[in-house]
Amino acid sequence: MEITRFTGDRSVLKRTALTTSDFDAVVTEIIEKVKAEGDRALTEYTARFDHVQIEDFLVSEEEFEAGLKQIDPGFTEILTKAAARIESFHAMQKRQSQIMNEPNGTMLGTLILPLQRVGVYVPGGKALYPSSVLMNVMPARVAGVKEIVMVTPPQADGMVDPRVLAAAKVCGVEKVFKVGGAQAIAALAFGTEQIPRVDKIVGPGNIFVATAKKLVYGQVSVDSIAGPSEILILADETADPRYMAADMLSQAEHDEMAGSILITDSEKLAQATLEELKIQTEAAPRKNVIEKALENRGMILLVRDLNEGVDMANAYAPEHMEIVTKDPFAYVPLITNAGAIFVGPYSPEPLGDYMAGPNHVLPTGGSARFFSPLNVDDFIRKSSLLYITKQGLEELGDDVIRFAEEEKLFAHANAVRLRMKEDKS
Repeated sequence: MEITRFTGDRSVLKRTALTTSDFDAVVTEIIEKVKAEGDRALTEYTARFDHVQIEDFLVSEEEFEAGLKQIDPGFTEILTKAAARIESFHAMQKRQSQIMNEPNGTMLGTLILPLQRVGVYVPGGKALYPSSVLMNVMPARVAGVKEIVMVTPPQADGMVDPRVLAAAKVCGVEKVFKVGGAQAIAALAFGTEQIPRVDKIVGPGNIFVATAKKLVYGQVSVDSIAGPSEILILADETADPRYMAADMLSQAEHDEMAGSILITDSEKLAQATLEELKIQTEAAPRKNVIEKALENRGMILLVRDLNEGVDMANAYAPEHMEIVTKDPFAYVPLITNAGAIFVGPYSPEPLGDYMAGPNHVLPTGGSARFFSPLNVDDFIRKSSLLYITKQGLEELGDDVIRFAEEEKLFAHANAVRLRMKEDKS
């Protein structure tokens, strides 16, 4: 990776597009088979993809207890503390139903109703994510979701990682199923003999999981189609290059397509950060992943001034954004597109991943232009409430009749006209 000088070409930060259509055919086949054959298909796909034979997918109480005994109590305390902070933050987002009363007695309102059952997907594979359990479950609990079920790929021994089970226990998840991949998404969307059908599916996963979520959308709701993780840092000469490099690597270690970008107006910081990246990468346990990520989507972009950097950041719409400048809060109002904004030198992105409280499920791939972090609103639905009095009907009826007839919907008009006639007789 080298330092790139900005020349006015905004496409310099262009992403590799997340393409799920290449996987549509194979994932559609999996979905249809699970839909038709239920648990039998899940057993077949789990044997094929995870190389374990499972027929009873629900984690039993005995398995839960055995797993929890393997956990250091100190880590359980950390999970409990994190869950409490996440719950406290999301409690601020909770809405109440609203009713508007008119002078004639008419009542109009919005009812806030929690979803009945939500499915949480927790990935396995290259890393383990008990943090994903906390971030996906706690806002659902705050929203009042009645039942939360979890699916996660089994390990080679056919069990679920104890840390994931510990997070589930802390969050109060009662049903965990040992199944992953596109087949797990299909099971949640349509239901099987063991796995109940849900109203919404949340949680990250690989390209097969993302494709399955796209294909079942409409049958159920989904949170988003997540792409590779990314960070963009806006920094000036006051930033510590060690911090900048460390924060870039915190995303680069996720996978080979993760994005790590530093935008600065300081050539000195750019050069020092580049050197720090080399030093810290060499010492990193996930060195091979980091090197490929920095090669694929790493960049240090040198701009003429930070206003130019702000424009680039808003155009890129990063998942995570850090502002590390002399007066970072001066730039916060200028940022219009970002999933989460971390302000100042002591707000590194990993605090948001685990302990701070705001949700770490964030829009990726530039979708921060129109999507928001996962929140309590993602686990509710709204129903409109209308109670119209006789007087209310009289005040609106003639206008409704005229409106309906202009649209040539005469039965609409008649439904009101009948009531108007009765009131006048």
